[in-house]
Amino acid sequence: MELRALVVDDSRVMRNMVMESLKRTKLADFTFTEATDGADALDKFNPDLIDIIFVDWNMPNMNGIDFVRTIRENKKIDHIPICMVTSEKTPDKIREALERAGANAYISKPFTVDALQRKLSELLQGMEEKKTKKSSGFFSRLAGN
Repeated sequence: MELRALVVDDSRVMRNMVMESLKRTKLADFTFTEATDGADALDKFNPDLIDIIFVDWNMPNMNGIDFVRTIRENKKIDHIPICMVTSEKTPDKIREALERAGANAYISKPFTVDALQRKLSELLQGMEEKKTKKSSGFFSRLAGN
């Protein structure tokens, strides 16, 4: 499986760590687009070229939560999975990201490749289920797909 991932973090070291860890999960062949904050990510985001997003919370210009909310406001692109990868660990922050902002997964820094693999497996399963539902719709069946 090929996945085009947007990795958003103001730290180059952390972006590299996320990208290397994703490769080490061996769950997909990744192509990466990097962004330094939420505003940069919005500039680089193209829903036709991005399958999944990994975003930090605390960044200058636009933080990760505001980025997630902005993506989720657009119903044409709100299907793209978003995983928060952040040092924020309090239950209130996790609830804000998942329930109020609309992130699909939450990983606390520091993280392990195993933890990332578990979350990514769940996200990939959800992506497959959505794809199956979409392709089993009336018009798809009518067209013989």
